[in-house]
Amino acid sequence: MQSREDRSLGELFSDLSRQTTELIRSEVSLAKTEMSQSAREAGKDVGFLAAGGAVIYAGFLAIIAGIIVLIGHVLAIPYWVSAIGIGLIVVIIGYVLVRRGMTQLGQHRPVPEQTIQTLKEDKEWARDQTK
Repeated sequence: MQSREDRSLGELFSDLSRQTTELIRSEVSLAKTEMSQSAREAGKDVGFLAAGGAVIYAGFLAIIAGIIVLIGHVLAIPYWVSAIGIGLIVVIIGYVLVRRGMTQLGQHRPVPEQTIQTLKEDKEWARDQTK
């Protein structure tokens, strides 16, 4: 293979074009990998939100009805007053679960940071190649 000094300008630009194309393909592949990994992690946290909602809705319905009746009977208060008190407690529990899920989702950055960093490095490399 010829040394860099012995090659024509056309050959050098041809090599630069080929290398740039390969580099862009690599960067696109890296970005895809990063984005799919980020989406998987976010999907797991969405599962926390769904589980929290299911627990709030399905897990406590029968228990809540029993507690409402029990408190109303033991305290000799109308069942609707008991239902409001228990309902407030359930809402607080649900709020805590939803906030946890939202906090976890907020920590994920959908930006492919590795790709951005390597693109900056590639820009410097391409600039050096044209000097």
